Amino acid sequence: MRELVLLCPGFLAEPLSDGLLESGALSVSVEDADLDTDEEQPLFGEPGSEPNTQAWARNRLVVLLADGTDPEQLLASAREDLDTETDLPWHLRQVPDADWVRLTQSQFGPISVGEHILIVPSWHADQMPVAPVAGRIAIQLDPGLAFGTGSHSTTHLCLEWLAQELPAGSTVLDYGCGSGILAIAAKMLGAAKVIGVDIDEQAVSATASNALANHTEVDALLPEGLKDGQFDVVVANILSNPLKVLAPMLSTRVKSGGHLVLSGVLERQALEVAQAYAPWLQMAVWQARDGWVCLAGRKP
Repeated sequence: MRELVLLCPGFLAEPLSDGLLESGALSVSVEDADLDTDEEQPLFGEPGSEPNTQAWARNRLVVLLADGTDPEQLLASAREDLDTETDLPWHLRQVPDADWVRLTQSQFGPISVGEHILIVPSWHADQMPVAPVAGRIAIQLDPGLAFGTGSHSTTHLCLEWLAQELPAGSTVLDYGCGSGILAIAAKMLGAAKVIGVDIDEQAVSATASNALANHTEVDALLPEGLKDGQFDVVVANILSNPLKVLAPMLSTRVKSGGHLVLSGVLERQALEVAQAYAPWLQMAVWQARDGWVCLAGRKP
C-alpha cells in the first residue's frame, strides 16, 4: 500500500481533502507541515474548544491510496473544481503491511481505576484475574463500534464515584451508556437493577454484549424503550451541551434522596451545567481530573 504526501496552503487544505476523498482516496489526514520547527502554529486551544481556523499556513496532506490508484490522475481529479494554479509538491511513500486493528488495540492494555476497579480489554482477556481480589472488580470490555474503552478521565471519575459512593442494592440508570462500562461496573459493585440507555444502536449492542461477557445482568435499551420510573442513581457521562438539554428529563428520573452523577464536563463548564440542574437539585464538583470534572448531587 502507498501514501501520497503533498504540501498545500491553508485555503486549499479542506476543499482538496474533500476532493481527494471524492476521487477515491481511502483516507486523508492533515498535518502541520511546520511541526517541530520555529514556524509551528498552535491550532487548538484547551480541550473541547473549537479551533479558530481549520488548517495551518502550510499543510501536509497524507493520502492513503488503494492498490492500483494512479496518484497523478487522483490529484488531477481532486483539483478539477478548485480555481487555483498553486503548485503542490508531492511524493509517494510505501506503507508497511500491518494488522492495523491489532496494532491499535495493542495501545490499550489493562487499566486500573483507583483501588477497586480493573478494566481488561477483550483482546487482553488472558490477563483477566483467575480468582477475584477482595474489594476489587475486574471488567472485561470490548468497545465494539461504541464509545468507551475506559481510558478517558471522565470515565474514571464516574467509575470512582460508583466505587466509593454507590449505595448497596440501588437501582441505576446509565444514560448514554456507550460500551456499557459504567452500567456493568454499577451492577458488579452491588446495584440491584441497572439499565443502560443510548441513542446509538451499536452502543446498545455493545452494552448487552459486554454485560453478557461479564456475567452481569444489565438491560440495554434505546431511549424509546425506557419505561416510566425513577432510580436511586442516575449517571450520565456525555458532554456539557446535551447534559444541559437533558437536565429536565435526567433530574426527574432521580428518586427523592437519590443521586445524580454527571461527567463529560470541562472545569470551565461546571458552573453552567450545575445551573441547568438547579431547579431540581444542587450539583457540585465531586472530583476533577485533567481539566474534566464529575458533578454530583442528591435530590431533596
